Amino acid sequence: MTCQKRMTCGAGASLMATLVMASVGLLFSHPSAAADDPAIKRGQYLVQIGGCNDCHTAGYAEAAGNVPVGEWLTGSPLGFKGAWGTSYAANLRLTLTALTEDQWVTFARVPRRPPMPWFNLRDMSDDDLRAMYRFIRELGPKGERAPAAAAPGVTVNTPVIVFEPKMETTAKR
Repeated sequence: MTCQKRMTCGAGASLMATLVMASVGLLFSHPSAAADDPAIKRGQYLVQIGGCNDCHTAGYAEAAGNVPVGEWLTGSPLGFKGAWGTSYAANLRLTLTALTEDQWVTFARVPRRPPMPWFNLRDMSDDDLRAMYRFIRELGPKGERAPAAAAPGVTVNTPVIVFEPKMETTAKR
């Protein structure tokens, strides 16, 4: 009788393990519905060709765009210093976790500090902004918030790119 109980328990445990393994296999063998969403694919395309990664993904330009998608849009501690003070590219993955899709559409069109080309977002269609939102949200939260912007004349403790127009003179021949 003890042997029979063990066999039954063993068979039950074996069956349970098989079912769990099959479920895990199904989970990973079929892409999520979100991965098939054309809006998410369009959002990725817009982020890539729109140059968002140039500032919002650390090291993207230096790597000629060869940064895994999973690392995109986490912001950067590199500051942009000019007459406006020092600004930083936000971690969009954290920013968008706090916004609904409708809030993002409004937020994206608000004027920002240079060098952010906020007017490009302002002029995008609602559908394109929503596609970007869906793609960024699909990436999920990751990383740290970028440093806060600093007013003109305030010293920051991060590397900066200085935007300082100068009139260069050329040697006369």
